[in-house]
Amino acid sequence: MTSGTVANWTGRRIEVEVGAVAHGGHCVARAEGRVVFVRHALPGERVVVAITEDKGGSFCRGDAVEVLEASPERVEPPCPLAAPGGCGGCDWQHASADEQRRLKAVVVAEQLDRLAGVSWDVEVEELAGGLEHWRTRTRLAVDRSGKVGFRAHRSHKIVPVADCVIAAPGTVDVLAGQEWTPGAELEVSVDATGRTHASELLPDKGRLRSGKPVLRPHRVLGSSVAVEQAARREWRLDADGFWQVHPDAADVLAEVVAEWTGLAEGGAAWDLYAGVGLFAAVLAGQVGEEGAVVAVESSRRAAEDGAENLADLPQVRVFAGKVEDVLADGDLPDPDVVVLDPPRKGAGRSVVDAIAAREPNRVVYVACDPAALARDVAFFAEHGYALADLRAFDTFPMTHHVECVALLQR
Repeated sequence: MTSGTVANWTGRRIEVEVGAVAHGGHCVARAEGRVVFVRHALPGERVVVAITEDKGGSFCRGDAVEVLEASPERVEPPCPLAAPGGCGGCDWQHASADEQRRLKAVVVAEQLDRLAGVSWDVEVEELAGGLEHWRTRTRLAVDRSGKVGFRAHRSHKIVPVADCVIAAPGTVDVLAGQEWTPGAELEVSVDATGRTHASELLPDKGRLRSGKPVLRPHRVLGSSVAVEQAARREWRLDADGFWQVHPDAADVLAEVVAEWTGLAEGGAAWDLYAGVGLFAAVLAGQVGEEGAVVAVESSRRAAEDGAENLADLPQVRVFAGKVEDVLADGDLPDPDVVVLDPPRKGAGRSVVDAIAAREPNRVVYVACDPAALARDVAFFAEHGYALADLRAFDTFPMTHHVECVALLQR
């Protein structure tokens, strides 16, 4: 069978036996020689799949619309919108808590094996607070009637919501009862003090970035500055800026980073993709005033917030700019350890090459995407760095996302 001879299966219903979990919140099934990526299913189940997307070739996508033989780990989703055709935000509401973490562990291990050639027994660790009401920051869309909602999976369709099972109180529940500008997007967060911050964003006509309209604030609720607490410090940052969305994640990740750096008084460290300085503060405490910490952040506003947050730590220098540019142009001390927490796409070869060229003893890599992590682990391996330890955390319950921390040593 070739892509030129495959009929479009969109709308077709087929019965399949569900195979292994795959990266992205779905499982793999096979039908008539083709791969079917199935959402709302679990490994080992027999289901009826409605094909929702077929672009030809060797695979298509679909939703399990009828379960003929259920997994013992299947549960009733707590949100009725976590169903075929509904909200696309959650992937695993139909799985027990233990099964969700097991599926994520399988994905992390598979990506490391396939992309980095590393065999690792992965365990995804539970954070406090359970599966619901943990997400302190989220983004919503506004439909044509001015109601808030989330987009369906791989779709521009907006599914209106009155609340959200995984959203923390003070976020979605605050916005849902109000009228908003049709076509707008909303950024909402609740900080460590319990204050709600929300921005209504509208397209800035005529301005594009990467082919997409640039969004500008139109209406703001609450303050533009959020207050967070982690690593025994208080953090002030742009309310729409980056901070971990799970209330326990920042502290947990900071603890692992502190444990794995191996830094001593007077040492030198880099914190790349530093945000507002969380890990830089941890590193500064380890190297002391005689040491040196370089923090690099591409967002100028976040770098400014970081400089203010770390003003009491003279051993920290904050650079605003792309990591690859600062590493190429900056007069930086050779690091004993490098901590990096890149965006979902990962660091990439050029950044890995620049880090390895300075020969740190250790690299502590915080990653929110296991595929990007595995690819970069392979790049580091080319420079003689091996995976020495790895921990994974369920910082995004009910979704397919997982946070990992990897220790790489020369």
